[in-house]
Amino acid sequence: MDKRILHIVNGDSLAEQMQELNLPGELIIWRELLCEGPTRQDINSEFFKIRKKFLRKTYDISSENYEERFIAEVKKLKTFQDYDEVVLWFEFDLFCHINMLAAISCLDKKNKPVPISLVCSKKLKGEKEFQPLSQLGPKELKNHYQNSIKLNTEDIEAALLIWELYCGDNPLKLKPQIKVTTNFEYLSSCIRAHIERFPNSITGINTLERNILKLIENQNIKNQNHLLGYALQYQGYYGYSDNQMKRLLDKLEIFYKDDGEKLILSEKGELVLANKKNFYRDLNNEEYFGGAKMYDFLYEAESHRLLKL
Repeated sequence: MDKRILHIVNGDSLAEQMQELNLPGELIIWRELLCEGPTRQDINSEFFKIRKKFLRKTYDISSENYEERFIAEVKKLKTFQDYDEVVLWFEFDLFCHINMLAAISCLDKKNKPVPISLVCSKKLKGEKEFQPLSQLGPKELKNHYQNSIKLNTEDIEAALLIWELYCGDNPLKLKPQIKVTTNFEYLSSCIRAHIERFPNSITGINTLERNILKLIENQNIKNQNHLLGYALQYQGYYGYSDNQMKRLLDKLEIFYKDDGEKLILSEKGELVLANKKNFYRDLNNEEYFGGAKMYDFLYEAESHRLLKL
């Protein structure tokens, strides 16, 4: 008898490429951006309510859109009962990894444990360079599928714990998880990237925000659209989408200006990059990462520690 396989795929573009492979099994597309905004550990009606509110306010995504594109897929996941294997298709970055942890949390609510494997961006033998899954052709994608990583009980337990801590109000508890060895090759790097999203104790801007301002300082950037392209390309482990990055560039507008020919740092931008002034009060808002308020914590770069305010 054929094995019943369930594929959970992060995003539509990867799902489209996967469908060309004609792999056996059912497909669920995970369309969320849980690396931003408030979350709850249990993915239930209360979770959906807070996510709808955040996405409507922040990205103008309607409740109907959210119901149709995300909740309907999660309901499918909850009703599929008798599959023999689950394959997770998620990229290496923070955006995808937080979504992946939530998907594993949904799977854990099933009565019957089922083998889970992971197809994740990595450089396989014979490949010239590292590329995200969404940029691979069908042949390479199939190769990645055939080389998928089997997740063991410890991996699943680590994923569930990190999801619980991400949804909790104390991100300090995530720090020890960086040293835990799992079959998730990029999980430690993603936790580190997440911790560095909290405002720096000296400047009030975080690592990603600082990197964007450094692009303005070091590159010849003509306009905000040009900056958006650079910021997306050089964001490292974050995996932010165009809309997320645009929102970040808008937030940083006090630090740069257009001199008619290109973008340059404003006086505030120069002060913040020189570590001469703290802009925590100017930027402080109600932003959440999971269960923690962004501006309730400070990141201390010297010691790589988080401090609670």
